[in-house]
Amino acid sequence: SRRPATSTRTWGFYRAEILAALVNGSALLVISTLIFIEAWKRFSEPPEVESGLMIAVASGGLVVNLIGLSVLSKHRDHSLNVRGAWLHVLTDALGSLQAIIAGLLIYRFGWLWLDPVASILIAALVAFSAWSLLRDSVAVLMEGSPAHIDVDEVRDVLLDHSQVVGVHDLHIWTITSGMESLSAHVVVHPTADDSLLPNLQEMLGKRFGIDHVTLQLELDDCAVKNLSY
Repeated sequence: SRRPATSTRTWGFYRAEILAALVNGSALLVISTLIFIEAWKRFSEPPEVESGLMIAVASGGLVVNLIGLSVLSKHRDHSLNVRGAWLHVLTDALGSLQAIIAGLLIYRFGWLWLDPVASILIAALVAFSAWSLLRDSVAVLMEGSPAHIDVDEVRDVLLDHSQVVGVHDLHIWTITSGMESLSAHVVVHPTADDSLLPNLQEMLGKRFGIDHVTLQLELDDCAVKNLSY
């Protein structure tokens, strides 16, 4: 995703991160489906479980997954791709935890049905997380407006400027996590000075965190006619 832009890919390869997140989300949905199918089979034919070995292996897996979660957690809110990886590790950690609990209860009470029940609960959680990741990835690929930016508020802020008469063709979209772009046609009064454009760009950056701003300034025809008389 950090490769430089080319003449055929003028935005560079930023979207590789979003594609990776989409693959992660799809994989998580497949995994949750397979877990559910396997758990359903075990209801009718519960296999013998070596609870001691089950607890030992699951405990080792839980330790490794907790380390992975601590490494990824500080970046997961800033990158869809890292969030996808974090969800994978979280799924493994929850699977290890449910295996430990199920192993202890099976060892104590012989409740073999706990294994598939716990698996179904984990599969439901994985599917819910995967759907959220897929939804956000598809929203970026479809160039929907970022969830944390109110497009109507952006328009109102632009119109509040004393030299701005109107705003149309306003578009806000996400290139990759944390990188939003905006383009718009801004109708301005004929008396607008050269400071208007940098002022609008600075305001959008400070208030909404949008640094890649393209504004096309257009003179208000009605105001121009009035000034000519």
